[in-house]
Amino acid sequence: MRKIYSLLVISAILVSCGESKETSVESIVTTGNLKELTAKKKEITSKLEEINKDLEAINAAIAEKDTDKKLPLITTFVAKDTVFNHYLELQGNVTTKQNILIYPEMPGILKRVLVKEGQKVYKGQLLATIDDGGLANQVAQLEATTQLAKTTYERQKRLWEQKIGSEIQFLQTKTNYQAQSSSLKQLKSQLAKASIRAPFSGVIDDIFKEAGTVIAPGQGSEVFRIVNLNNMYIEAEVPERYITSITKNKAVKVSFPVLGISLDSKVNQVGSYINPNNRSFKIEVPVSNKSGNVKPNLTAKLQINDYSDEESVLIPQSIISENANGEQFIYVIRDKNDAQEATAERVIIKTGKTQGNLIEVLENLPVGTEIIDEGARSVNNGQTVKVINK
Repeated sequence: MRKIYSLLVISAILVSCGESKETSVESIVTTGNLKELTAKKKEITSKLEEINKDLEAINAAIAEKDTDKKLPLITTFVAKDTVFNHYLELQGNVTTKQNILIYPEMPGILKRVLVKEGQKVYKGQLLATIDDGGLANQVAQLEATTQLAKTTYERQKRLWEQKIGSEIQFLQTKTNYQAQSSSLKQLKSQLAKASIRAPFSGVIDDIFKEAGTVIAPGQGSEVFRIVNLNNMYIEAEVPERYITSITKNKAVKVSFPVLGISLDSKVNQVGSYINPNNRSFKIEVPVSNKSGNVKPNLTAKLQINDYSDEESVLIPQSIISENANGEQFIYVIRDKNDAQEATAERVIIKTGKTQGNLIEVLENLPVGTEIIDEGARSVNNGQTVKVINK
């Protein structure tokens, strides 16, 4: 019983001492002078330093004995030399230079239409005829008189060569024959306009006039549309900043989303004029059309190789962060040990062109550097991490 009583008394004394110390601190803060306050601060600072040393020792001991550390788990990949091909993506329309409207060259009644829509025709084939208004009869008569003039000239020429007859007779027959021939040639040229022929091989896409229609040269009197689907090309506009990289014979990947087909081609022609309205220039890319499914005005997508690097370092864009200064950075690992533990280090980089999810790194990332992939956005500079690559 005395022992219990003694313990209670000692405890009460200790509690009262603690209260008195606490009270004395409050009292010094409230009523103490500068000297007392400075002394008390030194006393407390000394105690804090001792406590911090004890904590460091305890943490070090825990780190040595703790076999299950709570380290951030990450995956990594190694920076390698890669062939990088950048493609400029454009949209263009299919067209052909052999897609024209055929107009009559002389007025008259459309006498006959000799073809149908969708019919394939060859160059020079007769498509339709126009009533010539008796021009064919005039040609026949002029042919007869021209033949007579020719015969007369040839006979007079033989006589003149034999020194028979006068020179004036020879010259008159020669002049008459030449005049008749010239008139006949001109009249035949006019008669030929009564026949509408195909200017090139292709397909009759549309027939605008029927037989019996009165037609005349000029806008609105077109008779046929003829299209050649063999010599097709894609026309696209390229921003002027690519004027040095998009040149003739550049490789092009062409795709037609509607048709679901792709093919390879080259830039066939580069425009020499910059459009001031949109600051672009035109290019032409030829396309084959063996199936005949590629039609004028069909939408096409172009991928043109405007930049290549044989020794480029590519990384995913998703692992790049940006600091307050607008600098891009990634995390790499240093000093990896046998336990796959390493230190995360922040590295400022300079990037170039992108292609899909990948971006080219231009500076400060040597080949062979191990880069943090998964977990890159959850680590801090100098933090210990654990690599769990499979």
